[in-house]
Amino acid sequence: MRGYNFYRTFAMSAVPQTVAVPPSPVVATPLAAYLAASDSALGLASYRGVLTPSAFLGADQELVALTGSAGIYDLGYSAFLKITGSDRLRWLNGMVTNTVQSLEESHWNYSFLLNAQGRILGDATNYRSSDHILLQTDRAQIARLTTHLDHFVIMDDVELQELDASTTSIGITGPRSAEILGSLGFTLPGKNAFVTATLNDVEVTLVHAHSPIVPRFEIWLPTASLPEIWAALSGAGAIPCGVAAIEALRILSATPLYGVDIHERYLAQETAQTRALNFDKGCYLGQEIVERIRSRATIHRTLQQFSLTGAAPVLEPGQALPLNAEQAERNPVGDLTSIAHYQLPAFTGTLALGFIRTEVLERKFPITYGDGDGAATPLDAPPI
Repeated sequence: MRGYNFYRTFAMSAVPQTVAVPPSPVVATPLAAYLAASDSALGLASYRGVLTPSAFLGADQELVALTGSAGIYDLGYSAFLKITGSDRLRWLNGMVTNTVQSLEESHWNYSFLLNAQGRILGDATNYRSSDHILLQTDRAQIARLTTHLDHFVIMDDVELQELDASTTSIGITGPRSAEILGSLGFTLPGKNAFVTATLNDVEVTLVHAHSPIVPRFEIWLPTASLPEIWAALSGAGAIPCGVAAIEALRILSATPLYGVDIHERYLAQETAQTRALNFDKGCYLGQEIVERIRSRATIHRTLQQFSLTGAAPVLEPGQALPLNAEQAERNPVGDLTSIAHYQLPAFTGTLALGFIRTEVLERKFPITYGDGDGAATPLDAPPI
């Protein structure tokens, strides 16, 4: 059975493996549109293919809430591809780097999608329900990844349906997030799990999401119920937060972002995201390269978190800052791709994510950036 998109049918003829899809117009998320209607001064930022609130109280204050209390924020950049059909488990298992067939119902895992050369085409989270799988990515990736996946639906009983704007998502993160959700009547799902729940007589899905520093949850809800659920969460004590604080938390957590830190030129093991890989699942597109790297136990570059001292650089979207090592005669040995500055009760400083040659890390060469007046120190774990 052919795969169908909710809005259109994809042609089967002569689609290349890596497809350049024209970008969709950048529009405001449902939450951004709702909040901007009552607050004309609300600043919006372009992020992951949408316009979303940049800040409410200020990024520093919001980051304090996210790390010390609880913050709520827009996840309207999330995009979902619903996969149905009797072959869905076997078929998707052959398309992503993590297991789908052995994934328990009402659980999720994180994956990469690779090309035949093992390069990363994008990333997604797989959610298994009894009769379908939801593949979650972002608005910047969804059209390209859907076209890529549809190309491989040939004789399989698989249908692809991109979910429309009738649903949206809110995030809640911080040490008090579980307490706040409990006060609203939620029964919290376990690690890597999701449940159907009711809030204010509205059926929603609550996801226990990945976060290495503080608890993080997602709420998927009908767009029409967004105002009352946002109000319920903020009324229960969660602080509204914008994307500037969310990005700072992402960098603090050493979590890379596809399109910013990770691009198609990278291989899966170079990203240090072992949670995206399963080595017991069987064949999938790009597996040969992943297995070759594992058998040789070597990579030449890796994603790394750094603490920066000296000059405080600011990166524009898509910009990278070269890294140098003294023993490399100031030839670039990597680059910084994400940078954030922190003034938290437990940590003040500048952190960055970037790729670095593994040889430089192993030999502990001093690493500099800029004109050599800034130092980048590799971290084994986030500072807090």
